Amino acid sequence: MTQKTYAIFISLVVALGGFLLGFDSAVISGATPFYRETFGLDSGSMLIGFSVSSLILGAIMGNIVAGKLADRFGRRRILMTTAMLFAASAIVSALASDIALFLFARILGGVGVGMAILIAPMYIAEIAPRKMRGTLVTFNQLNIVLGISIAYFSNYYFQQTIADPDLKWRVMLGVEAIPALIYLALLFFVPRSPRWLMKKGWEEEAMRVLVKVHGQNQAVTEYNEIDHSLKEAINKDKPRWSEVFSSRMKTVLIIGFGIAFFQQITGINAIFYYAPMIFEMTGGGTDAAFLQAAILGVTNVVMTVVAMFLIDTLGRKPLLYMGATGIFISLAIVGFSFHNAKYTIDASTMQNLMAQVSEMEVDPAHLNNISSLTQLENEVFASETAFFSRVRETVGQDTYNSFKEVILTHSISINGIWVLIGLIMFVASFAISMGPVMWALLSEIFPNKLRGLAISVMGFWNSIVSFSVATVFPAQLEFMGSGNTYLIYSFFGLLTLLFVWRFVPETKGKSLEELESELIK
Repeated sequence: MTQKTYAIFISLVVALGGFLLGFDSAVISGATPFYRETFGLDSGSMLIGFSVSSLILGAIMGNIVAGKLADRFGRRRILMTTAMLFAASAIVSALASDIALFLFARILGGVGVGMAILIAPMYIAEIAPRKMRGTLVTFNQLNIVLGISIAYFSNYYFQQTIADPDLKWRVMLGVEAIPALIYLALLFFVPRSPRWLMKKGWEEEAMRVLVKVHGQNQAVTEYNEIDHSLKEAINKDKPRWSEVFSSRMKTVLIIGFGIAFFQQITGINAIFYYAPMIFEMTGGGTDAAFLQAAILGVTNVVMTVVAMFLIDTLGRKPLLYMGATGIFISLAIVGFSFHNAKYTIDASTMQNLMAQVSEMEVDPAHLNNISSLTQLENEVFASETAFFSRVRETVGQDTYNSFKEVILTHSISINGIWVLIGLIMFVASFAISMGPVMWALLSEIFPNKLRGLAISVMGFWNSIVSFSVATVFPAQLEFMGSGNTYLIYSFFGLLTLLFVWRFVPETKGKSLEELESELIK
């Protein structure tokens, strides 16, 4: 195996952590409608939102401890820990008998997410040959979006092949244990980071790793540079929190906090975490909803690759302009599509609805409650919230929780194609702009000395916003309606455009030192 091939092999193995991260984030989207029924959660309940966003809560914890643990125990050992956390989370959540154990398992997986998102690219950057570093580090981001896409296709497959709703969600979540255990096994073939080894005083082992990755001659150069860097770091003043929040950092803090806020407030994780549920609300049925969610996953992968090619040629700011404009327009399309929808229960609706529910072999009480919807025959509702309020009053909360989507499928009249087009356009706009560009900007605008601390602050803030959006989304849909919810996100897309125009500089082609002199006053 040549040095180049070996470096690619190591990077691909480590980047599988990104795949698991993406898979774990998106797989919940298919499971939610089914475990909601198992655990008896009310439709629109904040507990549904928390069961989805609990992964982000765990990720915040993982972010906080990742750096210190990686410095103490080594990058490889912490990556192995993340693999075990992913496997344990998948198995425990799949076997959970109550919502408390389920939430514990999801938070556990989130800790793995939080550590993997920081440690995997760190390890790759530390071991990769300098000419290949940029490409190899992007393996991790590419694997994240691949993991999201594969999760959607996996959910679609199990939706098609497993009839029992309770077994369906358990398999959807449990299957992640397989790639997690494969990841754990492959990590035994990955060496420890040479920079970490030298920091711990194991120079001989570090040199052996450098030779395998760089060849004998280049390994000596790399060894000397690492040694010089470590010695220099000892003599440097440590960065302080007071410096991060000093007045001279005002401009970059506005940019950092703003871009981290707008990346999540436009609802990207709400879309990814609840995609099948969103598409089911257009009346296309469960199978079509899972397939349409898979289309979003493919769109995300393709446009992320496009962004990787354009970010250094077209520039950061043009991509942000394109993305924010696309987010604003696409979510407006989705919002107005739901605003123009009509909800009607007529004789034909009742016949088809009762036929489908009868085939499901449900409790006779549910069947009787659904039959009472004849009270609403020939009423036309222009408001989603008004319609569901009447449905809930008529059939009762329990029946409403279990059959809301089925009732909706037969009663809604909406142009579902425009919703699909809007959401594909939204994901494409995000993937080409806010997704990758935010992290590039954050790594460029902060001064060298404070970069690590500042990025950790922005990552924490970004996660808090993401957690909040994902938690309240089901309640937003239930109490505000789909149309209003997406129009709010669309408005934030417009604010993103204005923020980029007013505050975000173009960083393409400028050295980090140039940017520091321009932005730090």
